[in-house]
Amino acid sequence: MTLLQPPQLASKKDTRTTGRGFQSIFFVVLTLLMTTGIVARLVYLQIVEGANYRKRAEANRVRMIAKQPERGNIFDRNGKLLATTRYPRSVYLWPIAHTKPSWSVVGPRLEQVLKIPKEEIEKKLDEAGADATSLVRIARDLNEAEITALKEYESELPGVEIHTEAVRYYLHGKELAHVLGYTREVTPQQLKQKKQEGYRLGDVIGQMGVEKAYEQLLRGEWGGQQVEVDGKGRPIRVLGEKQAKAGNDIHLTIDLNLQKAAEKALNGRNGVIVALDPNNGAVLAMVSHPTFDPNIFSKRRLSKKDWKSIQGENHPLLNRTVSSAFPPASTFKIVTATAGLESGKFSPNTVLQTYGSFTVGGVTFAEWNHAGFGPLGFERALAMSSDTFFYQIGRGVGGPTLIEWTHKYGFGEKTGIEFKTEETKGHVPDEAWKQRVWKIPWTVGDSINMSIGQGALQTTPLQVAVMFSVPANGGYRVKPHLLKDYEEAKSWREPLNMKPSTVKILREGLRKVIAEGTGKALNVSTIPPTSGKSGTAEAWKDRVKANHAWFGAYAPTDKPEIVVLAFAEHSGGGGGSVAAPMVLQVMEEYFQKKSLNKSDNKAVTEASKLRTQTPRIQRRS
Repeated sequence: MTLLQPPQLASKKDTRTTGRGFQSIFFVVLTLLMTTGIVARLVYLQIVEGANYRKRAEANRVRMIAKQPERGNIFDRNGKLLATTRYPRSVYLWPIAHTKPSWSVVGPRLEQVLKIPKEEIEKKLDEAGADATSLVRIARDLNEAEITALKEYESELPGVEIHTEAVRYYLHGKELAHVLGYTREVTPQQLKQKKQEGYRLGDVIGQMGVEKAYEQLLRGEWGGQQVEVDGKGRPIRVLGEKQAKAGNDIHLTIDLNLQKAAEKALNGRNGVIVALDPNNGAVLAMVSHPTFDPNIFSKRRLSKKDWKSIQGENHPLLNRTVSSAFPPASTFKIVTATAGLESGKFSPNTVLQTYGSFTVGGVTFAEWNHAGFGPLGFERALAMSSDTFFYQIGRGVGGPTLIEWTHKYGFGEKTGIEFKTEETKGHVPDEAWKQRVWKIPWTVGDSINMSIGQGALQTTPLQVAVMFSVPANGGYRVKPHLLKDYEEAKSWREPLNMKPSTVKILREGLRKVIAEGTGKALNVSTIPPTSGKSGTAEAWKDRVKANHAWFGAYAPTDKPEIVVLAFAEHSGGGGGSVAAPMVLQVMEEYFQKKSLNKSDNKAVTEASKLRTQTPRIQRRS
């Protein structure tokens, strides 16, 4: 009988025991490492990078809509508005806009509507930085057609926002361009310097003139709204708001009517007219030509015509009143006379023979009329503007004394007017300069040339106006300024400590210039008795061009209250024939207006007296 065998087992029992303990440990360690990594990552994301991610998440939900402050208004001395603000509409984007997929549609559409290259828009957004929390302006001053187009394509332009903003507006355009200056968006270079002062991309900043000088007063402080938005960027509610703080209004010393009269008197010539109060240096008018329209800088883009208007060969942006220097010619004889009288080498009673020419060291220096005027004292020498008289004074006092008084009158240094970065010092030559530049010593000929305001002497029209203020106010050098205030005159001037006899001779001589000399154009009944001095300067730097004409005057002679200085660049005529009539026009405007104001005040006073003197008739009941 066959014995049945037990069936075979389906699988054989594993009897291996080596290594089983390490396997479990491996899985435990791996689990711990993975858990630690996850925890570390969470710690990094929530603690280390938490603030950054919260900020980015918040930026998607909460938007800061900045509100630009309104710039302070600028008024003239009589309260007439010169510069204010208008409110055009502008286009804004978030800095991260061009990194989104939708930019492939948004960018080209904005380029089409606004006529701005897409690359230019992207550059502005890049400059702001992807993490910026405020909108970036990409276009300003939209016209109605652009606004309509943006609304038509609104569905294609997610994240594009239109807001009103404050833009500078100059009511009188070209007439006050060099006084007020202009504002313009801050440049990348300026932004680096100004960021710590709170400036941001798209800010406007004063670039010239009063706008630049008083930027901190005029600027104001930014405000804005913190707005919660939905997934499509639409506002849901305002979370918070800070009101923008408007800049301060300022009042200038400028008289608008006088400024317009000066602009008219210059009549398109290249040159300058400046009017000062000689007692405290207040600038009443300041015109430089050629000029420009400061409103063009408020445009979104400058056209070719705009660029041409500010980049002409005559440099329209240049304020010739303070930024250009020229030989002062015979107006400088005021300084030469002062040096002669104050040196003690010439008495007030000095009389010198004048000639058709004057030869020193083999060099002949001519008299302007080529004949001379016979014997002259200081007063008549100023009246006739005798060159040979002042050649002798310059030779007598010598270079050092003449140069010393040139500096005392303020030449060779800035006047102190608010236009610090625009103003030039001019140039006063001396021994050290000549040795450095020409490698030769100062000579008598240099003193003679300088005595009549020629040679290497270079002065600005504003410096020459300050010079005329000295005899007008009795011997004080004033500091010209444009911000009106009510400080006493002594705060704006310093004494030159001149002898009373020197001031007397200067004033008598300058009066004779008008009464019987080269300035008879101002010897008219339409203005009070006036004193002044002419000058005709050789354009020695470019002898192919015509001469410059100068004339400075103050009035009334007995109690001066205004100095007017006219300068005509390369006019080709003499100071008495070209520049003096300009001064007359400005003087007439000033004194005729003053006369009208007096008449009006007198009429009001008389009417008031009549009211107080007329007996009242009591009505019977």
